[in-house]
Amino acid sequence: MENETPQKPPQIKDDSDVKKDPEFKKFALTRILVGIVAAVLLLWGGVVVIGFFDRDQPPIQMETVDSLPAKADTAAEAPAEKTHTADEKARATAMKTSPESAATAPSDTTQGEAAVSPGPAGEHGAPAAPSGPPGVAFTEALIGPLNYELRERFWGWRPNDILNVTDNVNNIQLGVLEVTRRATVQLNERISRTGTTAALDPHLNQAMNWLMVKAEEYWFPSAETKYKDAMDELALYRDRLRRGEAAFFTRADNLIPLLAAFEDLLGSSDENLVKQFEDDGEPVSHFMADDYFYYAQGVAMAMHQIMEAVAVDFHTTLENRNGVDVIHHAIHSLDIARNIRPWYITDADLDGILANHRANIAAPISHARFYVNVLIKTLST
Repeated sequence: MENETPQKPPQIKDDSDVKKDPEFKKFALTRILVGIVAAVLLLWGGVVVIGFFDRDQPPIQMETVDSLPAKADTAAEAPAEKTHTADEKARATAMKTSPESAATAPSDTTQGEAAVSPGPAGEHGAPAAPSGPPGVAFTEALIGPLNYELRERFWGWRPNDILNVTDNVNNIQLGVLEVTRRATVQLNERISRTGTTAALDPHLNQAMNWLMVKAEEYWFPSAETKYKDAMDELALYRDRLRRGEAAFFTRADNLIPLLAAFEDLLGSSDENLVKQFEDDGEPVSHFMADDYFYYAQGVAMAMHQIMEAVAVDFHTTLENRNGVDVIHHAIHSLDIARNIRPWYITDADLDGILANHRANIAAPISHARFYVNVLIKTLST
């Protein structure tokens, strides 16, 4: 009987040998890639959900929210409105019974208020009726867009958030802020004063100062806190306008500086929308194209509302200088720009299959700038 050769027990691989095994490397790499893909999809899904709530825009005409100072003269105005309604009914009855009296019926337009003619119900429709003395519509339009971003927008003010996961709304808010800043400066320094020697309105001056806080300031002071204070100051000025305690001048030389500031801002936005290279010579990246688009849209949102109020409060001045049609063309262009709302920004070649959204919004922004420039020249003659 031959001696049997004893078999060696199987060797157990240690950790270093397992890690060197090609099969283990393949398995580990697969797990890592699946984890990365799952994390990206989860993050993308969260951004899409947040974006769904962010696609709303502020209404065309913002009413006063509860957080702003309440109207002090509402109760006093109610009887006057009822009396005015009764007078209108009586006059209508008189006109029906006596057609000749229609031509000689007196006007109820209060001296000092902006007179608004009914206008044709055509491309632009009839101008909106003023909501009070001159300046009330303008101030409410100035408050509306930024107040919406601060108090009504989902997630509130975002440029100074520590955890920043959305940049589209951030840039919209920066555009709205810049328009509000420039309009407040002109309201404080020009539109509310008879000249350079007139005293500054204390509420407007304080609002202008609060709006100069950097949008990214998180603390000491926080941007949103000071911007809300600015909105409250503007609301106090509006209420004083209603009581006849504040000034608002609708001369052409008061309006021109505001339009010039808007023209500069539209020109800057237009340049960022059409340029192909940054100042350092690098091509415009997809991320910067996205930022430029939404910043310009924020500018259009706020400026559209303010320009509509200008058409109301400065209507007599615009009508006397043949500027009514021009300002409505500018408003129409801004309306187009603020309503371009793609699900995803593409910056493709101008002759490519995919859209170039920067170019799409650049056209109405450029048109708005052109008509604002024409309006400045019209008011200057």
